[in-house]
Amino acid sequence: MWRIAVAMAASGALAMSGCASNTDSSGPATETTAATAEKVDAIANTLPEPIKSSGKLVIGTDPTYPPNEFKDPSGKIIGFDVDLMNAIAATLGLTTEYRPSAFDKIIPSVQGGTYNVGMSSFTDSKEREEQVDFVTYFEAGSAWAQKAGAGINPDDACGKKVAVQTATVQDTDEMPARIDKCVKDGKPAIEVIKFDDQTAATNAVMLGQADAMSADSPVTAYAIKQSDGKLEAAGDIFDSAPYGWAVQKGSPLAETLRQALEHLIETGAYEQVAKNWGAENGMIDKPVINGAVS
Repeated sequence: MWRIAVAMAASGALAMSGCASNTDSSGPATETTAATAEKVDAIANTLPEPIKSSGKLVIGTDPTYPPNEFKDPSGKIIGFDVDLMNAIAATLGLTTEYRPSAFDKIIPSVQGGTYNVGMSSFTDSKEREEQVDFVTYFEAGSAWAQKAGAGINPDDACGKKVAVQTATVQDTDEMPARIDKCVKDGKPAIEVIKFDDQTAATNAVMLGQADAMSADSPVTAYAIKQSDGKLEAAGDIFDSAPYGWAVQKGSPLAETLRQALEHLIETGAYEQVAKNWGAENGMIDKPVINGAVS
């Protein structure tokens, strides 16, 4: 199922122009497409000197979250986030180097300077803003999926098995709150089944190992679309919040990225990327630095 999905996504991305380095620690560098974008000197000149001199952005990502960041059958990292970051890099006159990482290791690695940017569908939260700064670029909520006809209600799922990806907001925020409510109501707690990657969480529902899954709304929608009718939505989208690119606290890179994205919004390149991945519903009008709502 997922091989078909990534092949379809890759074919859609070929309509875009430009290229950027796409490095995977398991193999040699490959190439990935970027949205049509040209260098804007006024914005590029605001880059921190070490990054400007290096000529590249080093980006930590967990490529297991389709359609935002994931690998095609050849191992190339592709997705909505990837195409958008490639367009950002082109605006800054840089190439991109993507380094796969476990999701929960990315922010510490940004803090430590291993990555210039953390790009992995991070929800910009007040708690995370204590560790890094975020540049908002998208709006997403959480959404559940279930096997077709399962009849799961997210608001009454006590005693059910729910799959999530480790360290996501669904794991750290949503599930603890739902479990607490179940216990207070005298009902059995939700059994949370955690996975290191989202594909495994989705497959757990497909295989009947979990009753439902909770993930970011574009990810859940994509999983349902690619399931050939085996999965369906359970409940509505809830808890909408901004996605953000993570950079070191106080880094001037945040303002550079914000300006670059604002430029792509004005030129229409941002919308082009979103439409290529069916992500129009989450587009924003104005990026900000540290836009957490909770």
